[in-house]
Amino acid sequence: MIDERRRFYVTTPIYYVTAKPHLGSLYSTLLADVMARWHRLQGQEVMFLTGTDEHGQKIAQAAEQAGKGPQEFIDALVPSFADAWQKYEIGYTQFIRTSSARHKAGAQAFVKRLLETGDVYKSRYEGWYCTPCETFVLQKDQAISTQGDVNVLLCGSCGRATHFMAEETYFFRLSAYQDKLLAFYQAHPDFITPRERTNEVIAFVKEGLKDLSISRTTVSWGVPFPEDPAHTIYVWTEALCNYITALGYGVPSHEVDVARWWPADLQVLGKDIIRFHAVYWPAMLMAAGMKPPRRLLVHGWIKVNQQKMSKSLGNVVDPLQLYATYGADPVRYYLCRQIPVNQDGDFSIEDLEQRITSDLANDLGNLLNRMILLADKYNVFDLPIITTWSVQSLALRSQAWDMVAQFERHMQACEIHLALASMWRFIHAVNAYFHEKQPWKIAAQDKHAFIEVLSATAHSLRTVAVLLWPVMPSKTHELLASLGHRESCSERTLEDLELGTWHHAFLLKKSEPLFVKPQPQEPEESKEKHVEQTAHIAIEDFAKVELHTGTITLAERVAGSDKLIRLMVDFGPLGERQVLTGMGKAHAPEHFMGKQGIFVTNFKPRKMMGLESQGMLLAADSEEGIPALLMPEARVANGTRIK
Repeated sequence: MIDERRRFYVTTPIYYVTAKPHLGSLYSTLLADVMARWHRLQGQEVMFLTGTDEHGQKIAQAAEQAGKGPQEFIDALVPSFADAWQKYEIGYTQFIRTSSARHKAGAQAFVKRLLETGDVYKSRYEGWYCTPCETFVLQKDQAISTQGDVNVLLCGSCGRATHFMAEETYFFRLSAYQDKLLAFYQAHPDFITPRERTNEVIAFVKEGLKDLSISRTTVSWGVPFPEDPAHTIYVWTEALCNYITALGYGVPSHEVDVARWWPADLQVLGKDIIRFHAVYWPAMLMAAGMKPPRRLLVHGWIKVNQQKMSKSLGNVVDPLQLYATYGADPVRYYLCRQIPVNQDGDFSIEDLEQRITSDLANDLGNLLNRMILLADKYNVFDLPIITTWSVQSLALRSQAWDMVAQFERHMQACEIHLALASMWRFIHAVNAYFHEKQPWKIAAQDKHAFIEVLSATAHSLRTVAVLLWPVMPSKTHELLASLGHRESCSERTLEDLELGTWHHAFLLKKSEPLFVKPQPQEPEESKEKHVEQTAHIAIEDFAKVELHTGTITLAERVAGSDKLIRLMVDFGPLGERQVLTGMGKAHAPEHFMGKQGIFVTNFKPRKMMGLESQGMLLAADSEEGIPALLMPEARVANGTRIK
């Protein structure tokens, strides 16, 4: 069901500007963008906040190493974030910079409020500090490394060396909020998504909370502490305030805006900063008399070769390079589909290209392309409203209705990867419907039935496009344009999908393919040599390939696969063999039964989905892009050698 609240406020973490955006920061921002668009699709007014974290010792040190002042340093880097988000179509409504005057004033007003409640006091702090993480490291989170004869305490989060620091500081009475936090978690079991993260937070709080240092005297690049300029506000305290300073917190004329949007409906963040957002931030908000956010979406890390991305390991992926090679929408889709929100996910170029080829180009793009090609071939672009549907079309409509409901449930739970998985099951069903109805065969004999198949396919593609818009905004507009529809995200288009009625007319339009399959890149210097080696083969080479005829006696789907079909084939004197074919998306198992085909019989057997394939069935794509079996002109004895 549609969320009836008319407003939705979503935030990303704000990003350190010590370097340009990386794939991890794109992922956080993308998740927030998808959820923002999802709520816009429901007709809700959306506030989507992102920005940059520009204070602290780490920034000051990076600026010094670059030979620049801190403000000059960050001013040079911030545009790279805005540029990346623009290229990836991130539709934020506000971009907050913590060096801005409004943020500084708001952060000071928030800390002043904590001072007024008596929850902040001055004392002295001694401990081991990690500059890259901008935090004191608790003893239980420390690791020890031996370097020569010296033991070095390492940060348990980033693994880098810490240093001992002692200074006068202001403390927030975090210990006073232990029971209140535990009561809040119990009363709001959906506060943290996924729920397994909740257990980590509760365990941390139950171990006992110590008061939190919220100021520094050793860091000058920061927001001055209210009424004590010898101190700056600790960067993690000040940075968290961005979620309310962006709304105008601390400015009397903006109190209405703060009340209108806060608490945030969803705050997206990585698992490495969960304590700041799930423990420290809610406690400080409670102390200030404000409500904690309604929900935290805590995602895992993106890894490369099972390792967290790191500059020192040389495995950082540049999102702008991905954009230049593949475009924004395919990368957006891959990250949302491939990386489970509740787990770490492994990134690889091979997986990205496989998703683009199989999911986007083959499953979705090719379906649209075949429909448009048929419409063009028989000059049927104008599809009228259908009032009477066949049994098969009604079954497909029912599947579309079920998919919409599943998609909504997963999106409301922020399970974007599962929502997309349910959608692709439906896309496979639409492909199967299209293949089963074989519109290319009935176009000349039964025009009404032909138009019905095109209309049912168009209705299905419209449903897919509307739901897919939050993930791939540009490509879905192209898809809708090919159907003669231009939906507006400001309209409650989701309501129409929920009704499950197919009452639209379509005006199909020829267009360029939605997606282009990535082509393997070959070094220039090897191309000429490669052509010379592979342009011709000798008769002896062909003779090595054994081709035989065989009759298919059994065909069934392989459990757990949407494309593999298990065939049992009678090869006469060669006996019966098991052969697996990957044409399951194009044909139902019944399509193969009793047919005589041509098989490669001397391939080395290989296993797929736990089953051994002892040959390969030959096929070629038809004009409509459908795999067609290669068969003898007339039946011959099973096992006959092809010459």
